[in-house]
Amino acid sequence: MAKLGTLYLVPNTLGNDARHEQLPWVLPSETIACTAKLTHWIVEDAKTARAFLKSVDSLSPLACTIQEMQMSEWRGAARNAKYGDAVKPADLLKPLMAGKDVGLMSEAGVPGVADPGAELVLAAHRLGAQVKPLVGPSSILLGLMASGLNGQRFAFQGYVPHDNQERIAKLKQLEVESRKLQQTQIWIETPYRNTAMLMACMNALAPQTLLCLGIDLSLPSEMITTLSIADWRKRYPNEAACASLQNRPTIFLLLA
Repeated sequence: MAKLGTLYLVPNTLGNDARHEQLPWVLPSETIACTAKLTHWIVEDAKTARAFLKSVDSLSPLACTIQEMQMSEWRGAARNAKYGDAVKPADLLKPLMAGKDVGLMSEAGVPGVADPGAELVLAAHRLGAQVKPLVGPSSILLGLMASGLNGQRFAFQGYVPHDNQERIAKLKQLEVESRKLQQTQIWIETPYRNTAMLMACMNALAPQTLLCLGIDLSLPSEMITTLSIADWRKRYPNEAACASLQNRPTIFLLLA
């Protein structure tokens, strides 16, 4: 039997602004060099993956042209099925069986964390292939590091409901759990809902509860702020005052 290839988990930048300048800042040279050697890829969106690889090429020449690379798209089993794509993780990993190394790339941050790549990683383990995570930025850890909140006990919640009543109920539940366990609660939101999320937090949570917003992490416009809910209410007394937060990648952290 041929030796199995390795599945490399390739981090992406957390934003695409000035990516050429970002890469040396957020990715180690070893990660960039390893990325440049890969010719088989599984990505969420081929267009954005090619843009990332073009930036990598400016620092470490690619093993082949981007057009020559074998690139398959994977958005997770549920989303793929929704769009009528019946491809299975094992199908995408066939190059591993032929001894080829494969890169798994997230749209932003690290594969497998708040990312559909976890299904492919598990499939690689089931094949008996080596999985190699490469070092790169994670908004979850960067936000937690910079928040000043409890880094010994924390939970990542993914997305909370976007229906306002359900969202408020979920926020109150997270606050109760945080207070009981002294656990930092972490979640993300679609950027165009940032204002609605912050307003919901200010309406639902107790005045003394601490809330951190990590905005544009690792980008030149980065802003990380931890305040009590009472102080957030003073800073942003109404929805219009939150306009500068809209449409910017943000991670939310709570400690009651």
